[in-house]
Order: sequence, then structure tokens, then C-alpha cells
Amino acid sequence: MSLLDTPLWEVIKGSFSPSIWERLTPAIWETLYMTALSSVIMLVFGLLLGILLTVTNPDGLVPVKFLYSASGWFINCLRSLPQMIMIILMIPVSRLFFGKSYGTNACIIAIAASCIPMYARIVESSLLEISKGKIEAAKSIGSTNLQIIYRILLPETLPSLIRGFTVAVIAVISMTALAGMFGAGGIGDIAVRFGYQRFQHDVLFAAVYVLIALVQLVQWFGNFTSKQILKKRKLI
Repeated sequence: MSLLDTPLWEVIKGSFSPSIWERLTPAIWETLYMTALSSVIMLVFGLLLGILLTVTNPDGLVPVKFLYSASGWFINCLRSLPQMIMIILMIPVSRLFFGKSYGTNACIIAIAASCIPMYARIVESSLLEISKGKIEAAKSIGSTNLQIIYRILLPETLPSLIRGFTVAVIAVISMTALAGMFGAGGIGDIAVRFGYQRFQHDVLFAAVYVLIALVQLVQWFGNFTSKQILKKRKLI
């Protein structure tokens, strides 16, 4: 159905037809797969980069001005690139790892590369919220830098890190939709090929429903987990 010749209400009703959802089901699984794997990669590397930025900060545990400046400059360069350009730039890398520049697995690299810098900055801002008094107290009792990181910085900022990760995962979901234009499959591919290029707006609406549901679910889970931790610590 197209809005060009069909009333809006009819298109909305048509978007719930079983035939459309049979077509969408494989795409939903592809989107979930891309989101899950990209989010794990983003979590690992974003967390490591965020810790590196915090530790090598001029006021950090191990101040290394050159390393901090170089890391910050590199992250800012990646963050300045629009997502579409990042996908294009990652095509040779995807071809190197998978032998092809299209498909679900190939686009995961571009999705993760686009979102890691953002999450690294979120981690850095969260870790910098820790008061210097707690760090100095830990040093005074002989805690090593690694102990301070894993026993003070990360546990104390866990609710904030979870909320930041929630925001980053939502960015990953939007990135998977964009990656569909470059042969990644998933909801974005269905929305572009059928909803946009073929004017099947009922399919487009169904794809939008899925994306909204995914974002709402991720946001709810992130908020719920963060609140549970705060309640356990009797902070709310």
C-alpha cells in the first residue's frame, strides 16, 4: 500500500497484515544480531578507551599528556565523521576481515567503529565524576592504580555507565537501520527497499514500529537496571 493512492488509516491497518510481518521477521533477527554483536564490541573497546582517557588525563592516576592528547584527538576525529561516511570508510576493513564489503557481519565493523568513540567519551565523563577525595583515600591505604580502577572508579560509576551504555545501544540501533542501505540487511534494508524505493508505505510503517519497540525496550531495561543498583545502595 502507498500513501500516494491509499488513505493513511488504510495504510496503518495494512501495516499489521501477517504477510508483512512474515517478511519482517528475518530482518528483525538480523537487526538484533547486528545490535547485540556491535554493542558488545562497543562496550569492550569503548570502556577501555574511556578508562585510558581518564587515567592518562593531566589530573588522572597516570598523567601522560601526549597519550591523552593523541587518544582524544583520534576519538574526536572518528566522532566528527557522519555515520554514512564511516560505513563507506570501513568497506576496505570489512573486505579484509570477511572477504566482502556487504552483508550483516561486514557492516558490524562499521557500526561498532562509529559508536565506540561516543561511548568512550561517555565513559570518560562518568569516571571523572568520582571525587578526588575517594581516590586519595584509596591511595593512602596502599591501593594500586588497577585496584582503584576496578574497585572504586568502575563500581562507583556503574549506574551512570549503564545509562550511558543505554544511549550508545540506541545509537547502534539507528546505525543498523542506516547500514541497511549498504547491504547489511535488517530492518533498514526492508524500510529502504520496500518502504522507500517501492513506495510500500505499509512495510515502512511496520519497520518503524519495530525500531520504536526496540528503542523503548532498551531504554526501559537500562533505566530499570540503573535504578535497581541505586536502590540497592540506598541512593534513591
